[in-house]
Amino acid sequence: MTTQVTKTVLVNVPVSRAYNQWTQFEEFPRFMSGVQSVTQLDDERLDWVAEIAGVRRRWQAKILEQAPDRKVAWAATEGATNAGSVTFEDLGGGQTSVTLVLEYEPEGLVEKAGDALRVVERQAEGDLERFKEFIESEEYATGAWRGSVSSEGNVGTPGVDSAAESRGDSGKAGVSGKAVAAGVGVAAAATAAAVAGAKNRSTDDTDVERVSVDTESGSGSGQAGRMLTDAEIEAGASDVPLDASRTDREQR
Repeated sequence: MTTQVTKTVLVNVPVSRAYNQWTQFEEFPRFMSGVQSVTQLDDERLDWVAEIAGVRRRWQAKILEQAPDRKVAWAATEGATNAGSVTFEDLGGGQTSVTLVLEYEPEGLVEKAGDALRVVERQAEGDLERFKEFIESEEYATGAWRGSVSSEGNVGTPGVDSAAESRGDSGKAGVSGKAVAAGVGVAAAATAAAVAGAKNRSTDDTDVERVSVDTESGSGSGQAGRMLTDAEIEAGASDVPLDASRTDREQR
């Protein structure tokens, strides 16, 4: 199962400044909360270490396409399976629209639980907002690489199929202690809720059955007595049950 995340942020800087800053991959930990390090191996290869939803992941990515002031597209070649692109649109007036498209394959119980809670989506949105704050607070980008990278054919927006080389490569994955604790906590809470719900349903069913039995036996507060006929009423009969302690005395 794959998940795709698409997020856009408007930054109040010229497109060249926004793009130049994004090419400084090793600066990503300054505004990407989950990224621990990015090492640029050469013009086309990056080594990533990140912790997302408490899961520590390492992977290598290859840049498939890079066009100055327009686009950076990548796909993983080792480790965590993911691919995507970042595009830059010049809106004029010193404003730029930055759009991130990310597709990935969650692995393991903790990552899949985080995926269900949209942890990666929220983190991506937060990272773009922090990028906006970072670049708008600077008078210029911390660096720039204006070279181009191109691949054969139309790259478009790469999906996980472009990262097929990384599939099955789980040797670089690790789960942090706090992730395990969080995962266990979520599982325990879900189990407790399910048990409590089952108990409530069981209690409700028992109460219904008890009332039904009492009604049929004619005892207790749920008693439903037999309707008397007109002849019985005229003869002095009563539909109020006799007190058992007085029955023998009164009948004498």
